[in-house]
Amino acid sequence: MKRTYSAESVCCGHPDKIADLISDTILDECLADDPNSRVACEVMLAHNKCFISGEITTKAKVDYVQVAKNVMCYVGLDPNSIEYECRIHEQSGDISQAVNKEEICAGDQSIVYGYAIKETKSYMPLPIVLAHRLAARLEDCRRNRIINGLLPDGKALVSVDYEDKVLVGISTIIISAQHEEDKSIAELRREIKKHVIDYVCEHFNLARTAIFINPSGRFVLGGFEADTGLTGRKIIVDTYGGRAHHGGGAFSGKDASKVDRSGAYLARYIAKNIVASGLAKECEVTLTYAIGQQEPVNVDVNTFGTGEFDDDFIVNVVKEAFDLSVDGSIKALGLTEPIYCHASVYGHFGKAFLPWEKIDKVNDIKEAINKVQGFEQLNLFDFKED
Repeated sequence: MKRTYSAESVCCGHPDKIADLISDTILDECLADDPNSRVACEVMLAHNKCFISGEITTKAKVDYVQVAKNVMCYVGLDPNSIEYECRIHEQSGDISQAVNKEEICAGDQSIVYGYAIKETKSYMPLPIVLAHRLAARLEDCRRNRIINGLLPDGKALVSVDYEDKVLVGISTIIISAQHEEDKSIAELRREIKKHVIDYVCEHFNLARTAIFINPSGRFVLGGFEADTGLTGRKIIVDTYGGRAHHGGGAFSGKDASKVDRSGAYLARYIAKNIVASGLAKECEVTLTYAIGQQEPVNVDVNTFGTGEFDDDFIVNVVKEAFDLSVDGSIKALGLTEPIYCHASVYGHFGKAFLPWEKIDKVNDIKEAINKVQGFEQLNLFDFKED
């Protein structure tokens, strides 16, 4: 059976990603001085105005506007040409009393998903890997002036064909790049084909690939001068490019007590270790949380018929091998560290240096398999009364 999967990524100068970067950098600044910070920071960008809002309870002294200005500089914008407004208040007392117990509990009800597939070295689907690489390379070409005349906004989309789950080829690549007014579109297309597409896809045959570079033509007005940016609006870009389910909760600007974020990281950690251990070639993990509770109220695994055991058995292996509590997962993955700005652009998954990408539970999974097999071999109905 033939299937085509598509995935999209955006450059750090895309308005939604600027908002994510500001939110996560504010979170990191809070955590750097106070690991117990409670942060839910959202940013809206529109027509050269930056609006910073949310609930933050922290002992850290953070200049939120200055953080936003630093991010503007990083993405290649003039921070002094932008108007800033900040509306930050402390976390609700009702939420605080539910979360801040002796051990951290879930800060909200949530359904999250984690996914891994034995398709790339990072255990990520190929379409999203290629989309991120193309967008990141476009950004690299701008920063290092490999291509002159590029501006910060841009995006990439890739469609990959499969036949019976085996890679056939790349059917479509689309890149849209913001550019200076006097940049020739013909020259831009030539340079992006050479320095971005051919560079990233050097090991692929693109003879039959439909390639679209700035298909709308002119793209001079970009960023949040042209389009509103919001924290958390690129949730499929941030995860698996649509290859897995998504619970709907965004990541950026949230501390680890928000299980929309920490639960999704834990689910990815579990799925990746399951695939790395050889227990399955493809795996999606679902975790469901209730506010104020330590453990997920539901755990589910789908190996899409690739598992060495049935999925119910693997669920029991997961429960045996992993600490699924909110507090336990935060400690195991070091989620009170200021690491989040590194995840906010070009995907939250697949970057080997992020702690939820560790493959360190393979032996624990093997031991858990033996334990669960032992439990299942016990036949409780053999018990007879004297």
